Amino acid sequence: MPFNIVLIEPEIPMNTGNIGRLSLASGANLHLVKPFGFELDDKRVKRAGLDYWKHIALTVYESQEEFFLKHHDKKMAFFSSHAKQDHWSLDFETDMFLVFGKESVGLSPEITKANVDQLYKIPIHSEHVRSLNLANAVSVVVYEGLRRIQ
Repeated sequence: MPFNIVLIEPEIPMNTGNIGRLSLASGANLHLVKPFGFELDDKRVKRAGLDYWKHIALTVYESQEEFFLKHHDKKMAFFSSHAKQDHWSLDFETDMFLVFGKESVGLSPEITKANVDQLYKIPIHSEHVRSLNLANAVSVVVYEGLRRIQ
């Protein structure tokens, strides 16, 4: 699998469904870290993910601690609108973990401070936009990464 898409505490079922579909289309594994703002069997997740959901390479973690303990030795990139580095400067690698925060507040300050050297943003060229939709942001990063490693 080219990448591992990680959603820390996702809140919006349609975003998660769309990202699930994206993970399947791009050949990525999807990692979801609880707590969620919805149930995985929510019809909105299924509707956004269509009938593809059953084919997704999905791993669910009960907490951030569980996720980071299991993958502490993996190459990771973290995404935040507050990062200094653009995602274009990221040295993408096969099997790396692309970590995104929840829709309302992004990644926690603890995660961003602990990973400042691996923290990236997608450039936004309008002062009227604070951030991109999570599903759109994941798409931008995943397909830029695929372009670079192929």
